[in-house]
Order: sequence, then C-alpha cells, then structure tokens
Amino acid sequence: MAMQLNDAALTHARGLLRRGEFIDDDRDDWSEHAPTTDQENDFIEENGLVEFAKWHLGEDTDKREDTKGRYHFPYGDFRTLHRCAVISGESRAGQYKHAEIEKSLKDLLDAIDRKAQLDG
Repeated sequence: MAMQLNDAALTHARGLLRRGEFIDDDRDDWSEHAPTTDQENDFIEENGLVEFAKWHLGEDTDKREDTKGRYHFPYGDFRTLHRCAVISGESRAGQYKHAEIEKSLKDLLDAIDRKAQLDG
C-alpha cells in the first residue's frame, strides 16, 4: 500500500474550516456521523470520484484512480468537516505509520479546536 497525503483534500478541509463549515463533535461520534456505503455511492453517482476524493486525506496510489478503494481517511460527511472524523483518522494514520497524513490531521484538529474556542 503506497499511501500518500491527498493535498487537494487537505486544501478542501482547510477551506471548510475557514468558512465555519465544521462540527465540533466528540471523539466517538464518528461511528454515527460517518456516511454509509449507500451514501458514499450516492455521492459518487451524483458528484463523481474527483469530488469524493476531496473528502479523504489519504490516497493509496497502488489503486486505480477510478476506484473508491483508493481513498482513505475521510474527514467529513460530504457537507461539513467533523472533528470526530479528524480524531479517528489521526489515530488510524498513527497506527499504520502514515506520518504525513497523521501530522496533517493533527494540525487540522488543532485548527478546529482553536476556531471552535474563538467561535464559542
């Protein structure tokens, strides 16, 4: 598995945060907030894989670009950035030693927490 950071997705996530399009939820909420397989498939059908990819910070370059399985480490529900998804992804990236993705998620989490504190 050749996992790399998806720079376009990181740019998209930062844009969502700048615009305040995020949910300051708790660590364990991602199991409830994560899109279902059907929701993922519907999103791809309506928007295409390029848009789907923008919601995933990891990209397995061993997989073809036209496959859903190429994209990993989701950070939102196709509408908003979720703090719980970022926490979950950071943990998994660390577990699998994807250092660049882990650091990007950690930086994103810190930014979410700063913005939530300012907004709150």
